[in-house]
Amino acid sequence: MPIVGFNFTKISAERTESKGTKINIENNVHIANVEDMDIGDKKSPQKAVKFTFDFMSKFTPDLGKIALTCEVAYVDEEKKMKDILKEWKKDKKVTKDVMPEIMNYILQKCNIEAIILSREVSLPSPLPLPKIDMPGEKKE
Repeated sequence: MPIVGFNFTKISAERTESKGTKINIENNVHIANVEDMDIGDKKSPQKAVKFTFDFMSKFTPDLGKIALTCEVAYVDEEKKMKDILKEWKKDKKVTKDVMPEIMNYILQKCNIEAIILSREVSLPSPLPLPKIDMPGEKKE
């Protein structure tokens, strides 16, 4: 797997007063930046590509939000990493062969963190969690 590192650089969760009974949850992830980075040490230096992402869960109407910023270190063949950086600088896009792996990794990490944070500030889970219907309960 070319993903060799991950960390959160910003974590924010807040709950405000709700102004309604129906709650909508909007989740969004976008790439904030792509740049090269050095990993390893002086004896064995190595290049990597650092992807910076912003993840946001908004609870409306005005119930609260969860905001996460994270970084992913990605290592691959030198030419492929140069192509990723070149495409980002040119069009602010990431190649389609790289994006699914990185996005799935980001979503896995951020969704888990968002669920934990939602519990801590008494917000509903930003993802629907599985549940078992009780006998005799009406389905909506």
